[in-house]
Amino acid sequence: MPPHNDAPSPVPSYGWTGHSTVRQAAPNAVYSQPGFSDSFSSTSLDLNHDHIIRPLKPGVYVPTVAFFEEVSEDLDLETVGTHAVRMARAGVAGLTTQGSNGEAAHLSHSERNLVTKTTREALDRAGFTHVPIIVGCGAQSTRETIKLCEEAAASGGDYVLVLPPAYYKCLYKPQSMIEFFTDVATASPIPVLIYNFPGAVSGIDIDSDTIIELAKHPKIVGCKLTCGNTGKLNRIAAATRASTLTDDGSGFMCMGGSADFTLQTLIGGGSGVICGLANITPKACVKVVELYKAGKLVEAQKLQAVVARGDWAAIQGGVVGTKSGLVSHFGYGGYGRKPLPRPTKQEVLKYSDGFKELVAVENTL
Repeated sequence: MPPHNDAPSPVPSYGWTGHSTVRQAAPNAVYSQPGFSDSFSSTSLDLNHDHIIRPLKPGVYVPTVAFFEEVSEDLDLETVGTHAVRMARAGVAGLTTQGSNGEAAHLSHSERNLVTKTTREALDRAGFTHVPIIVGCGAQSTRETIKLCEEAAASGGDYVLVLPPAYYKCLYKPQSMIEFFTDVATASPIPVLIYNFPGAVSGIDIDSDTIIELAKHPKIVGCKLTCGNTGKLNRIAAATRASTLTDDGSGFMCMGGSADFTLQTLIGGGSGVICGLANITPKACVKVVELYKAGKLVEAQKLQAVVARGDWAAIQGGVVGTKSGLVSHFGYGGYGRKPLPRPTKQEVLKYSDGFKELVAVENTL
């Protein structure tokens, strides 16, 4: 786990009112709000009078894999759709497109939009019209990030998940992240979740004070913490009165970013996880949440250990290992786009073995 390198801070009291609306932000709203004067609930309401937002509920969210034809590397849209439906049938709370597993860095704007559109249409056809889609929209400029947010909404996305820019890391000032996320959230047609993933952005690790401050913005409705810092998660969840399995709280979604600390996230007051492992074993990931909610802590702890061992294979192999595991255990998945390497026979065996114990549990659920 990464070191706890953000300074502890006192947890303020903001006195949210518990309203059920996601309201339209005024320019520079994060500076004009005296406190958390409104709820961050993601109830199905219309932000811009033409876009219905499906609610985010605590639970497991899957950052879905993008699938490609083996030779041409064109998008395999049929598999994109069938995989999304498999995830929904397993009981996940929602899907995320254009994440690391979705190879967003390898897709053009039009391909990103096509993946999200295909995912939405497949879910709707299968009767999962209520399942929300979060769309990854990180880019290096504020302008392009906002453009991606607009395209995400037009393609059927309900929320956007935004990484901080990192290319000019050495030139950014302490206020730069506040300004970036404020500008993006104010301009985005759909609500924003902050994505803290230091490994993907040159080590930029947004501290709890910054996220708590940004959470005052009426269109910043959650965060994903792939940093693995559960202390940070605890501080943010407490300060924002995050939604939990048993309490709607403010509606703010404080999400862990990996399946290997699902139980820790829930115990610490978080809202659930957005985890790549669920691409392989969605039912097992959901089961941890269900056991915790039912008060079966011993059983939840035992299953969490199995999930954590399986997640280690996913963490080590990234999208290459995840796709390899899908092929080995479920007969589909294929390969990543070049220059991602194809796994060797030895690596295929390693990934298959790494997921074997957890897949055995999945097949019993």
